[in-house]
Amino acid sequence: MTAELPELDPVIHAQARLRVVASLNTLAEGNEMSFPALKDLLGMTAGNLSVHLSKLEEAGYVHITKTHKGRTPVTYVALTRRGRLAFDDYTRAIRALLDTAGGTP
Repeated sequence: MTAELPELDPVIHAQARLRVVASLNTLAEGNEMSFPALKDLLGMTAGNLSVHLSKLEEAGYVHITKTHKGRTPVTYVALTRRGRLAFDDYTRAIRALLDTAGGTP
């Protein structure tokens, strides 16, 4: 009998987006990270990060807030509750997939 393999969320599964979601998941719920800090942490270009954040925002996984600090525009990124649940589901699916792969414990 073959166990059915779990589905992996294609929005999170892309390597860059997985890194974004995993990084934001380390923040306490309700906390956010500035765009430049996230960009530096991940070693991504601003353009590349923006594209991936747009995909995550379309899926409802991140919330992006654009504001000002004095006269300087600032962008903050936070993982939504939906994003946290999706990441939890994704990590469970990966673990289940790896468990079915067998191998030496």
